Order: sequence, then C-alpha cells, then structure tokens
Amino acid sequence: MLVENNVALQPLNTFGIAARAQALARLRSEDDLRTLMASAAWRTPSVAFPVFVLGGGSNLVLTGDVKALVLKVDITGRRLVEETDKGWLIEAGAGENWHGFVTWTLEQGCPGLENMALIPGTVGASPVQNIGAYGVELQDRFHSLDAIDLHTGQAFSLDAAQCGFGYRDSVFKHVPTDERSFGLAGRAVITRVRFWLPKPWKPVLGYLDLERKMEETGIRSPDARQIYDWVVAIRRAKLPDPAVIGNAGSFFKNPTVTPEQCADIIARDPKVVHYPMADGSIKLAAGWLIDACGWKGKTMGHAGVYEKQALVLVNKGDAEHPCTGGEVMTLAKAIQTSVYERFGIRLEPEPVVL
Repeated sequence: MLVENNVALQPLNTFGIAARAQALARLRSEDDLRTLMASAAWRTPSVAFPVFVLGGGSNLVLTGDVKALVLKVDITGRRLVEETDKGWLIEAGAGENWHGFVTWTLEQGCPGLENMALIPGTVGASPVQNIGAYGVELQDRFHSLDAIDLHTGQAFSLDAAQCGFGYRDSVFKHVPTDERSFGLAGRAVITRVRFWLPKPWKPVLGYLDLERKMEETGIRSPDARQIYDWVVAIRRAKLPDPAVIGNAGSFFKNPTVTPEQCADIIARDPKVVHYPMADGSIKLAAGWLIDACGWKGKTMGHAGVYEKQALVLVNKGDAEHPCTGGEVMTLAKAIQTSVYERFGIRLEPEPVVL
C-alpha cells in the first residue's frame, strides 16, 4: 500500500467539486490500515489534522483542498453470515457500493433493504448517516459493525444502541465534549457492517410515491423485487445521476415540527407535504418547502437547484469553470434564509462540509 501525494479529489466526490488531498491512502483491508498506522506517513508533521475518512464521496462538499491524510476505504466482500427461521444476518465490507449490496441481497433471496435501493455511497458510510428512504432507515435493519480506533489501532464492534442512531445521525458524527460523553467523529474507521433482515418479510408501503405506483400498476401486494424496481424508477425520475450531473443527493434533512407548528403552516399553505411520526412529531418535506420558496431550477454561480427535485443541489460548472464548494454553500445558505423567512423553519444540511 502506497500513500499518494497531491491527489485530485474531483473523481472521488459525487458533486464533482475540484479539490486536492495533500495525501491519500487506499485501504483494501484492515491490515492496510494497521500497516499505515505503524508507518512514518501516519506521523507526518506537515499534516494539519490527523485524517479524513472517505467512502463513496456521495455525502460531501469540499470547500477547499484537504490538508489531511485521506483514508479512502475500499474494503470489499459480501456474505451471508447466518440464516435462521427468524431472519438473515448479512455482512458487507465498508467499501462495497451500497446499491450493489442491496441488489445482491435480493439476488440471494434475502429481502429487507429494497426501500433503500439506489441510495448513493458505500456500505461503510451507511451507519454514519443512518441512511433511509421510503419509510425504512438503516437502524431498522442494522445489526452491528466492526471498526478500528485511529488513536490506538484496536479493533472494536458496536451494536445498534452503541451507534446512537438518530435521524441522519449517529455517534460517528459527534466529537466528545467531555470525558463522560461518547463520540467517534474522526476517531474510527468502519471496516465491516452487518444487517439483520427479519422473517417473515413484510413490505413497507406507507410513502405517497409507492402508493401511486400501486395505483398505476394495480399491484396491491408487491414482493420485495417489485418494491425495489419501483424505488429505483422513482429515484431515477426525480434525482440526477451523479455520473451525468454532479450532486450530493438530498442536500437538506427533512425537518420535524410539533403538531401545533404543522397546523400553523397548513393554515397558511394547505398543500404542504407532511408525515406523522411515531413520537407524535410531524416530518415536513424539505423539498416542498424549498420549491414553495421558488428555488427549483435556480442557480447561483456554478451551483444550482435541480429542476426536477428542489431538495437536490447540483454542479452547473464545466471543466473550464468547475463548481466550487464555496458556491454550493452560498446557494445552500440563501435557501436556508428563504425557508426560515417564510416558514420559520431552519433547514439543516445533510452532507459533510469540509
């Protein structure tokens, strides 16, 4: 394994933002990381801060060159660990493509992840963000993960409770504030993730887009593969392919409000898209809020709002004039201001801003 210097990061982030890494190491196994940690490169004084862990680069906005040792996680492998009469235990390496892994589980006859098909990124990044779509979140199917402590080099495992999952949140996004708090941001590299897919399989069909598919097709009891096909079709119709138009997927989290706040918004905007949550709160569709403020299809510099889905910001630049992370964040902040001024709601970005 070699540590590369002055590496272009544009092909390694789905937004296609031009930036460079001072140093980058590609990790294809746990042993690669241990070897690196024992090497002189790990202790290079010129590195401004220790490391930055990079998965698929699908949830990232680079606002400049990265003055760190970038760890590109490329650990692969997929396997059925165990099958019982209660479910399947599936494992994947952190570097596996998420959508490819979802497809593979269905091919093995192990349904349960189909609602999260076509989410960009890698398996290792999925618990960090607690990814989710169409009524299913990663925490609903998560079993455990393996990781390596970047301070000690020791391997450890976490179960769901230890990951501290929340809406697009986990312990991997938090820095400990004192000796009693627990956070693993910048502290660990996830190497493998395991998922528990329960039997008997039950479809999750509560979202409006899936209900529309049932109405269009007349299929009232779809199997897992049918739901997978519907989700892929829905996402492809609404979201741009990063290989064609650079983007980081959904840019803002869907905000949650109290029933009273939601009632106030409905009184002013009856068409607001909203979903009741199990805890009594109401989730609002951030894309609808942004669209209602007139941002769909608008641009600022070389960053724009996708014309088919206001929740997605896109790269409008080209090879000669590439989009910058600064332009993306300027647009994002303008959108946040508009939504707050109209609805009194502060939108929170999903991507990591570096």
